[in-house]
Parts: sequence; C-alpha cells; structure tokens
Amino acid sequence: MKLGIVIYSNDPETVWNAFRYGAFAIKEGDQVKVFLTGKGVEAEALDTDKFAVTQQMKGFVELGGKIYACGTCLKIRSAGPTEVCPLAGMKDLRAIITESDRVITF
Repeated sequence: MKLGIVIYSNDPETVWNAFRYGAFAIKEGDQVKVFLTGKGVEAEALDTDKFAVTQQMKGFVELGGKIYACGTCLKIRSAGPTEVCPLAGMKDLRAIITESDRVITF
C-alpha cells in the first residue's frame, strides 16, 4: 500500500509516534511519504529526554521513507531545508495525496 502521512503538529510525542508508525508501515511492506506542514516543519528541533524525534526520523529515512517539508512554512520560521527534510511545496503535497492509497494526519 502507498501511505501518505501529513504532520502538522510540533508536539514531540505526536511527531515521534507519526514517524514510528511510518517506520512500522515500511517494515510491513508499505511505501510511505511524509509531508511536514505548519508547525510540523519544526520536527527536527523537537527532541526531548523521552522522545528522540530526530532519531526516529533518520530511522524512517534509512528504511526508505521520504520526508518533505513545506517551503513556505519553513520560510515563515526563518528556517531552511535539511538533508533529512528537503524543500517541498503544495505540488508535492498534492502528489502525495493523489498517489497514496491512504492519507493520515498527525
């Protein structure tokens, strides 16, 4: 199955669980793409003692998952793309939605 995950949250536990689920789905044979939008583009800055968000994101990518970060949302926060989260736009979000069998949001 092709799965699209849209992350709008900057809550560490929520984002950590989103990537944990994405990694699990890949291990089950799914193709997974994640789009970070709004507060979700802050994902790489959310590590806490309990939730290693960045580690979870890197593991997701190592398994073959793809992450895209909204360029407009990054710009609003005076941030830029990273190796783990390349710059993307609404065209990319639309592509993820239209090609996915299921889309879930966090």
